[in-house]
Amino acid sequence: MPNESAAIVQRLWNYCHVLRDDGVSYGDYVEQLTYLLFLKMADEQTKPPFNKPSTIPKDFAWPNLLSKDGDKLETHYRRTLEALGVEPGMLGVIFRKSQNKIQDPAKLKRLIELINAETWMGMDIDVKGEIYEGLLQKNAEDVKSGAGQYFTPRPLIKAMVEVIQPQPGMTIYDPACGTGGFLLAAHDYIAKNYPLDVEQKKFLKFNTFKGKDIVDNVVRLCVMNLYLHGIGGNESPIEAGDALISDPGERFDLVMTNPPFGKKSSITIVNNGGKAAHEPLIYERQDFWATTSNKQLNFLQHVKTLLKINGKAGIVVPDNVLFEGGAGETIRKKLLAECDVHTLLRLPTGVFYAQGVKANVLFFDRKPAREKPWTEKLWVYDLRTNMHFTLKTNPLRFEDLQDFIQCHHPGNRFTRRQTERFKAFAYAELIQRDKVSLDIFWLKDESLEDSENLPPPDLLARDITENLESALEQFSTICADLGENHL
Repeated sequence: MPNESAAIVQRLWNYCHVLRDDGVSYGDYVEQLTYLLFLKMADEQTKPPFNKPSTIPKDFAWPNLLSKDGDKLETHYRRTLEALGVEPGMLGVIFRKSQNKIQDPAKLKRLIELINAETWMGMDIDVKGEIYEGLLQKNAEDVKSGAGQYFTPRPLIKAMVEVIQPQPGMTIYDPACGTGGFLLAAHDYIAKNYPLDVEQKKFLKFNTFKGKDIVDNVVRLCVMNLYLHGIGGNESPIEAGDALISDPGERFDLVMTNPPFGKKSSITIVNNGGKAAHEPLIYERQDFWATTSNKQLNFLQHVKTLLKINGKAGIVVPDNVLFEGGAGETIRKKLLAECDVHTLLRLPTGVFYAQGVKANVLFFDRKPAREKPWTEKLWVYDLRTNMHFTLKTNPLRFEDLQDFIQCHHPGNRFTRRQTERFKAFAYAELIQRDKVSLDIFWLKDESLEDSENLPPPDLLARDITENLESALEQFSTICADLGENHL
């Protein structure tokens, strides 16, 4: 990150620590910044050299906030948020259900002055985007906020985009878009790797990207993130809602996503006695191969539906999607037959903000109907065995994924070669495996082999914690399933 961007991030973030004393969380702070930044930039666009008509109703424009202080400022800010939350288009998406979380008017005034001190529209789009991404990253790093579940490690996203190679004119979708990491990385890849004409640039800005997320607050962060990177117009490319509820009907050239962790979707039912109970949410969809309450298996089926014929997908999935029986086995069989499931990247632990996650990236292309299965070989790259990463002391870097990118051979994957970490498994072999399990590994775990050369105590402790958390999740699922069977 350039010094200019880093300095602004640090200034804004330092002020967040002041607000923490008033009980304003990191997440709430980034949200308030989103509202104020948008109002400031909308005001800047009405002045030279832009001279655009304002998208903000005059009574709620930036100068009105700037001219007030004390209780009048707090009251006016609250009214501004309420009024803009019912506006159409991008305005309504960013301000939907918005509330003032800064109770001290003097501190609100100080934040407004901090933002007013910068000329945001004068900054390069990359700089503005980096500043906002920097704030989102800091928010994700705060364990207590829970925001990390919406923030996929950027090196992983970049590597996925590198091997999928999006092209100009493609339509790209993320059904669990979080703060927009996949969409932004695809945008950067296309902008930097192709000489775009005027029409292609217009398509990239307005028609390439769409996304959905179930959490309102995250949707507003995503829309703002895209806006600061120069993506989208007055209409929001992102919508709020449960992506799994139904088939949206639209099909895309490329789907990249990291669906939320946690195995089951549930709805809360309140009975006659006023007691709340959580019941598993089952999605009955004609386009799904199997009915299950496993959220990740449903997202995998949903991604297949979203793809055009010959469309490409890259999806982060936890280990249970690779080996779970019942619906999982049915879905894997169908996926191998109807799609070309060509690559699996086994991810190391310690790279996600959610603890104890053992995840993979599954790459596949949707194909037209035919009798012969489309998958001929699944190539598995093991980045997990004997690899140790931690979020703070040894985070995953883009360089750590270079060998995978080279082995993947994105230019022509039919010329791949096997290496110590990269092996091919034929369809006939896969279909014969117990429950058609794709949970495949072959490297020896050195920590199990050599008791005299054990990893450091902190790594051992983390591995034990992750294994216990993983086991606990599986036990919880078994208990829930037993409960459902006895209803």
